Amino acid sequence: MIQRDNLTRQLYAQDASMYQEFPEGVSFPKSGEDIRKLVKKANEDKFTITARSAGTSLAGQTTGGGVIMDVSRYMNQILTLNGEQHIAHVQPGVIRDTLNREAAKHQLLFGPDTATTNRCMIGGMIGNNSSGSYSIKYKTTREHTLEIEAVLSDGSTAIFKPLTSEELEGKKKLDNLEGHIYRSMLRLIERNRELIQNSYPHPEIIRRNTGYALDKLCEMQPFDPNGRKFNLCELLCGSEGTLAMTVSAKLNLSTLDQHKLVVVPQFETLEEAMHAAVEIVNFDPAAVELVDHIILNATKGNIEQRKNRFFLEGEPNYILITQFEGNDPEELQKKAEQVSAKLSEKSLGYAYPIIPEEDKMKRVWELRRAGLGLLMGLGSDGRSPSFCEDTAVRVQDLPEYIKEFRAILDKHNTKCVFYAHASVGELHLRPQIDITTETGLNTMKTMADEIADLVKKYNGSLSGEHGDGRVRAPYIEKILGREMLPVLRQVKEIWDPEYIFNPGKIVKPKPIDQDLRFSPSYQKPEPETVLSWRKEGDFGSAMELCNGAGACRKLAESGGTMCPSYQATKDEKDSTRGRANVFRQVFAGENPAGYESEGLKEALDLCLSCKACKSECPANVDMAKMKTEFMNGWHQKNGSTLKERFFADAAKVFPLASITPKIANKVAGSAIGKKVLEGVFGIDSRRDLPKFANQTFRGWFKKHRRNGAVKSDEKVVLFVDVFTNYNDPEIGKSAVSVLEHMGYEVLIPKAMETGRPQLSKGFLDEAKNICGKVLEEFTEYVEAGIPVVGLEPSEILTVRDEFLELCSDEQLPLAEKLAGQSHLFEEFVARNKSRLSPKAQDQTVTLHGHCHAKALVGNDPTIEALSAAGYTVDVLETGCCGMAGSFGYEKDHYDVSQEIGGLVLFPTLQKQKDPLVCAPGFSCRHQIKDGVNIKSYHPAELIHRSLS
Repeated sequence: MIQRDNLTRQLYAQDASMYQEFPEGVSFPKSGEDIRKLVKKANEDKFTITARSAGTSLAGQTTGGGVIMDVSRYMNQILTLNGEQHIAHVQPGVIRDTLNREAAKHQLLFGPDTATTNRCMIGGMIGNNSSGSYSIKYKTTREHTLEIEAVLSDGSTAIFKPLTSEELEGKKKLDNLEGHIYRSMLRLIERNRELIQNSYPHPEIIRRNTGYALDKLCEMQPFDPNGRKFNLCELLCGSEGTLAMTVSAKLNLSTLDQHKLVVVPQFETLEEAMHAAVEIVNFDPAAVELVDHIILNATKGNIEQRKNRFFLEGEPNYILITQFEGNDPEELQKKAEQVSAKLSEKSLGYAYPIIPEEDKMKRVWELRRAGLGLLMGLGSDGRSPSFCEDTAVRVQDLPEYIKEFRAILDKHNTKCVFYAHASVGELHLRPQIDITTETGLNTMKTMADEIADLVKKYNGSLSGEHGDGRVRAPYIEKILGREMLPVLRQVKEIWDPEYIFNPGKIVKPKPIDQDLRFSPSYQKPEPETVLSWRKEGDFGSAMELCNGAGACRKLAESGGTMCPSYQATKDEKDSTRGRANVFRQVFAGENPAGYESEGLKEALDLCLSCKACKSECPANVDMAKMKTEFMNGWHQKNGSTLKERFFADAAKVFPLASITPKIANKVAGSAIGKKVLEGVFGIDSRRDLPKFANQTFRGWFKKHRRNGAVKSDEKVVLFVDVFTNYNDPEIGKSAVSVLEHMGYEVLIPKAMETGRPQLSKGFLDEAKNICGKVLEEFTEYVEAGIPVVGLEPSEILTVRDEFLELCSDEQLPLAEKLAGQSHLFEEFVARNKSRLSPKAQDQTVTLHGHCHAKALVGNDPTIEALSAAGYTVDVLETGCCGMAGSFGYEKDHYDVSQEIGGLVLFPTLQKQKDPLVCAPGFSCRHQIKDGVNIKSYHPAELIHRSLS
């Protein structure tokens, strides 16, 4: 029922806040009955429970020293969805986007839309009363929560919903905790109604989450005869799991508008942007989101977000992403033009691009949603702890409030990031402060006090949607007043007299600076490494990049590749975030386990080194690189296995097998051969190993050079890897034919490996040696300016990526030049597509992109090259295929490999009739063959076919 092992406790010691607190254990309930049993046990054994879903809270709500209750793994079902009644009944672990994919089938949606929408869950949205970018239109989760089924602090259950006066009288008569709650809450509101209404933030502020939502109860019957029916759901929304545990919820769904349009005014100054926001809200937008220059500049360094900067004109310091929604596209266009005209008339901004295309609007919003993660991944120099990032005031007060806020920044000589929900008076303000220093920590505490005073001056809310949690709870007194603190404590004790549920949040908080993840006492990891870690600065800094935003927890149906192992297992230890957190914990401190950590080795076991996190993680965490450094250190401490050596030594084994390829193939394919391979080398017997060709590529090329190979002043180096040479020589032949058709003389270097297998298995000294040899051999090509073209994406991209970390400082200039001259085959063809003369054809190619290529280059060059060859390209929205080099061949990983393939790739291909599949990766092609029995082709083969 409760997992108490050290690895699990490490995984759940932090969320996306600045806190780190080791729980005594973690529970994964499968039902409401499991939650009820857990609460009963908590009462008996005197431990506390902190509920958690995605764990992306920014105020520390999901950290705690008791038992963490994670509902995300099992309680993630949509129980019912009634399109006619616009109601969904869901468990707390349902992801918001998952719900909306189902709701969209009925032209409906759940309106609240956080930046973490592809992994945040309904339970957490209820706990925080989440709202998001469209709150000016859809308000908050509270307005859409009709009914909550909950477990109370004594283990009993109750259903909270709107009650008629007769139903309310019936509840008051119950002789149980539920009846006590109704009686006591009604008395509390009656006694303190005037105090509450005078103390709480201005009612015009849509997003106000300071304290418990007692002001909302005051608006209801019986206190307001014309008010809403009494409904304690509104109190539970925003209560941060301190009052009850959600088992399920019934939600109101809104009608989906048929059309959208985005306009993005762009500004030089923040003042302009703030005054523009006040103007824009008069035109009834669905969203107005501020993004500042710090985040915009951070997008330049993120491979994924760099592509989404297309709408920026020049280098704006601030932009307001404004969306209009409705059913009349002409009306939306008119509003966008009116906004542009109004702002131009008032000299607010200098550019107002209107974006009507759906795919482009999606990219604009992807850039906005990445903002928090980008910001939190700026490294130690850009640290911006989340302590004042959620304040909200009235929209008309925003310009003056920001002016005074900036005066506080100036006073403390601090820069700040400004972004988010300008339409509703809430900006996420994140001062850049290094709290690993005493000076920085004291600055944060002083500013927290001063900002709370400023918020009170404007009758604002200290929390708009991120909640009080640990970080803001100490300042509730400043906002609501001292007289309200006993009232809030009474609420807590009415519901949870023993403080079992999430103690220290909202009431009776710890100091803001206790249990910090980074503090003056933090000891940064400084392990010895083989890789240079030039971009990050050092390995320790790389371990600190993860901010807990949890983008790696999105499901396969949300798109992208990260993180394939998590998508298959739904286990936090198999996410990039989970691994990064364990990395930091086992390497930091006085007595780090470091390279000897068995827990970290376990967490890394299912990492496929796909590199998706390198581009898709907003903080640019490169787990593949971190894994190879750790595994190298592990081998140095513990030695390596025969299995690991076998896969790393392919270049040594393959030449022997190629001497008698037919015998090698027969033995490897026989029952006894498979049994031996499984027992000795760990190769799963359900796999068919790639067959060795009767003639290697090099054997063929020698003859080709003698028998009419193209000679030209224009030369290209074709890097032919081990697998192309021994297993797929036809691909190499096709590539030579295409390059010669384009007028190039093809040169074949001696080198056949760049160290990819060694990197994936953690043999860095060998990889470093290979890097040195390749650099030495390729010096003449670099000096002559001859382009280098590779067929296997993972091999040639190693030259562009890891070589820059493996080489010495003296070799770096050469390595950088070689990286600049190295291309995927399809990249090179795309850049020189005018040289192609394909025959007319009418064929559609279904493209499954290679993970490393998608992470470092993208699919565009492959699409362009195939299109230039006359094909229509259908790009599959697939992530990792699940094979990942040797990963899917290994007995320990076979099942997970197949699960990953079965997420999107296999079922998508199975739906197609006789597809012509292009898969640039060697392992991808074999996974597709093993998974769905479809032959797939390298781009070189298809382009060659188009020329024949």
